[in-house]
Amino acid sequence: MNYLIVGAGNASRPVARLLNHLGHDVIVTDLKEISEFKIEFQRSLIEMEKEGVILDLGNKNPDLNGIEAVYAPPTLPDSAPIAKLIKDSDVKILTNEEFSKIVNDLIPVDIIGITGTMGKTTTTFITTSLFKQAGYKVWSCSSLVNNLVSEAIIDGIVKGKADDCDIAVFELPHGTIGLLNSLDIKIGLITNIAEDHLSEFGGSLELYQKRKLILEKMSETFIANHSCFDLINPQRNDALYYALDEEVDFKGTIGDESLTIEYKDGSFTTPFYMMSYFFENSVAASAVALTYGVKESDIIDALTVFKGLPAHMEDVGDYNGRKVILDSAFLYDGMKITLDYFKDESVVLFLDHFDTLSVRDKAEVGELVSNYDIKTVIASGFNEVTQEVEMEAANELLDAITNPKINKVAVPDIETAAAETFKYSIPGDIILHMGPLIAYDRLTTVEKIMKGLDAGSKKYD
Repeated sequence: MNYLIVGAGNASRPVARLLNHLGHDVIVTDLKEISEFKIEFQRSLIEMEKEGVILDLGNKNPDLNGIEAVYAPPTLPDSAPIAKLIKDSDVKILTNEEFSKIVNDLIPVDIIGITGTMGKTTTTFITTSLFKQAGYKVWSCSSLVNNLVSEAIIDGIVKGKADDCDIAVFELPHGTIGLLNSLDIKIGLITNIAEDHLSEFGGSLELYQKRKLILEKMSETFIANHSCFDLINPQRNDALYYALDEEVDFKGTIGDESLTIEYKDGSFTTPFYMMSYFFENSVAASAVALTYGVKESDIIDALTVFKGLPAHMEDVGDYNGRKVILDSAFLYDGMKITLDYFKDESVVLFLDHFDTLSVRDKAEVGELVSNYDIKTVIASGFNEVTQEVEMEAANELLDAITNPKINKVAVPDIETAAAETFKYSIPGDIILHMGPLIAYDRLTTVEKIMKGLDAGSKKYD
């Protein structure tokens, strides 16, 4: 079939790639030239072109000549000329539901789906570790592999991973859920829902919650953090719940370098050497594994050797006597957990620009940081999405810091911020990074940070 894919954005690219893989003739049209896309998106488009997709980029007036079917993303304005052409034509329109069912039919194994505002990447990683320890061949897709998880899933299908595994463990951000909204999920789990990404939902928390709860409708068994009880229970009274120190289906209790999990069929205690939010996410992963049938002994073995995951409270080494920790926390609750963990340390903190695809409350970040006696806060003004320096964003954050003990510095980018931490620190200090850019674009952001750390450690040795 001859398909026209409207737009080369985050929803359209995976649709185009999979349809081409299935033998259809696919054209992707977009108003923008390829050079106007971010580098990683350019790479995806070039790879698709090599596989046979026709790129019709920079076309201001696409048409439907010879086209039998169309996919248009939900973000396409009704006023767009191509949208009007589609409306007035009799071409078949491929919906997200139909595309999702195509994807579902290409995955022959059970799917574990994990969503939430915070902790979904960590929980996906830990869940994968538990199943691997139990001997499963796991196909895992998360933002650690590709920030756009829908592309990672399609890439796995194209490259045969879906047919070469025993189980699939998918992190499902709200964008991926929107596209793949009709999967058959064996066990679904939600870590929490906080106010984030609301700028993508017209400011509506209700619409954001509704998107997340698509996972509940897709799931045969559904597990949720107990904080979501009031939201989940009216929809599903057979849901299972997990939490720390609460009497729920899966209760976690923190010990001295240990974690105890109590559940209906028993309890066990495992050595556990991680910090901070890894405790609750490990309870979540254990709830999934136990529900699926993984043995306690395999869970204990996996959690005993668990070392964390990249850029989540990650110790990247000693630089000139300073311990450097990279953390991708960027929402209020997650940042508070991290800051509480280091509250008794001497900390120099460097922060991302907090706007990605979502516009966030920079002043709220500054107000939170004010509650801690941090030596210096260095804020970056570079917006990775717009690729522009927006110093007003950095200053908005810093202006909200009212603690007079905190020194405040605004810099143009995260590489400079990393380097400048050495100017304001001494041996024995903790250099701590927080912000959303690692979650948004981990490889590029970490590369910039490490480059800045290397330069700063030499400059201020």
